[in-house]
Amino acid sequence: MIKLQVIGNLGKDCITNTVNGKSVINFSVAHTEKFRDSSGQQKEKTTWVECAYWTDRTGIAPYLKKGTQIYAEGAPEVRTFTRNDGTSGASLTMRVFSIQLLGSGGRGDSAGGAGYNQEATAPVNQGDMPVTSDDLPF
Repeated sequence: MIKLQVIGNLGKDCITNTVNGKSVINFSVAHTEKFRDSSGQQKEKTTWVECAYWTDRTGIAPYLKKGTQIYAEGAPEVRTFTRNDGTSGASLTMRVFSIQLLGSGGRGDSAGGAGYNQEATAPVNQGDMPVTSDDLPF
C-alpha cells in the first residue's frame, strides 16, 4: 500500500455528492513549501491535491470551508488528462481514509483547531435525525 499524507488549506468549500447510494465529499488541498533556490532567493511551491472522501459520516462537511487547514491521509493516484488546447496534463488525487481539522486559516471562524479526527469520532446520523453542530464533539 502507498499512503499519502498532506497538511494544507482548502482551496474552496467542499462538495458533498451521492454516487450509487454512497456519500462522497470532494475537496482540494493546497500545500505550500517555502525554500531558497541556488541563488539564495526565497521561493514558494504549491502542490494541489484533489481529494475524495467516501464516507457515510458527512458531519464534517460543513466545516470543510475555503481556507480551513486540514490534515488528510489516504491512497494517492495520478490522473492524466488532455487540456482544451491539446496538451497533456496530470493531477494528484487522493482517496481519503481519515481527516483532521487543524484550523480556520486565519479567517476568524474556528473550524475546530482541537484536531478533530473524522475517522475515529464522527457522529453517525441515525435514521431521520439530523446531525447538528451541537452533536459534534468540537
